[in-house]
Amino acid sequence: MGLRKPPLYDAHADAGARFTEFGGWDMPVEYDSIKAEHAAVREAVGIFDVSHMSEIEVSGPDATALMQRLTTNDVTALDPGDSQYSAIVNDEGVIIDDTVVYRLPDRDDRVYLFIPNAGHDEEMYDRWTSFRDEWDLDATVDDVTEDWAMFAVQGPDALETVTDAAPDANLGELSKFQATFADVAGVECWVARTGYTGEDGFEVLCPWDDAETVWSSLDATPCGLGSRDTLRMEMGYLLSGQDFDPEDEPRTPYEAGIGFVVKRDTEFVGRDALERQKEAGVDETFVGFTLLDRGVPRHGYDIATEDGDVVGVVTSGTMSPTLSEPIGLGYVPTEYAEEGTVLYVLVRGREKRAEIVTPPFIDR
Repeated sequence: MGLRKPPLYDAHADAGARFTEFGGWDMPVEYDSIKAEHAAVREAVGIFDVSHMSEIEVSGPDATALMQRLTTNDVTALDPGDSQYSAIVNDEGVIIDDTVVYRLPDRDDRVYLFIPNAGHDEEMYDRWTSFRDEWDLDATVDDVTEDWAMFAVQGPDALETVTDAAPDANLGELSKFQATFADVAGVECWVARTGYTGEDGFEVLCPWDDAETVWSSLDATPCGLGSRDTLRMEMGYLLSGQDFDPEDEPRTPYEAGIGFVVKRDTEFVGRDALERQKEAGVDETFVGFTLLDRGVPRHGYDIATEDGDVVGVVTSGTMSPTLSEPIGLGYVPTEYAEEGTVLYVLVRGREKRAEIVTPPFIDR
């Protein structure tokens, strides 16, 4: 089966984008350069096509019950237009995916839209419908991934850019993690003050067939997934399939540093396992580090002690475009996780000193 393509694939190709496979999609990785696109977001405004992200809509009388049992956060706290970061875990509390859950304006019943990561739509649709049927809940679950295009407008000038395209929407009144339907270039869009870069910004969901109209109305530097990755690493944000993976990197929210999304006073799949881990504590934890020696840390590199004992692994690493120094993320035993601890990353078999730091790596 071939790679899925975003609605603006041809437009990106015409703009000189280079592409990469990600989550079963063929997506722009860079246009000009990762460094230039990274700087555009930190200093002005960039726009990313993130139409590879999945979208699942849940509605009906028992929609809230279904969402509450399958995500770790408390969806009952959401009013229409609110959203929350959350995790989806298995019976052992291991993260299957992380997600943002939106509560849409009510229709006959409450309606939720949640955003699994790329390539996870079928898995999440199957999970939601199978548990719905097992628990005999009255809820409708729809995979609407290819109904929506999704663009992320990020950077200090993001508000001005989105406001120019939606002058009647008062988007400046949205707080972080709030959203609303708004007219963007004559197209009704779901506009949320969310993002994955550490900058102010908006994520704009529009009908798939209107993608070109909306994209062209947003005057920002086109950016690919390469700079999206370096931007999120500078903030210490998790990447699904890399910083956690139920098969290759099984981690719980407490190990991965997102324990704040676990509301143990709610009932959800995996709650009992996470309750036990919260009481016992974790053995390993997610950390950031900077290399003190020349080199660039990469996914899969070992982390070792001064004596050469391998104690952890790098899950993400790059040369920070903002800091011009090598940074990384990974897991180490808790006794090595204190800020300032010096360990060693094995870069192509050579030991490079690494100092543990607490992300974000930049002042935001």
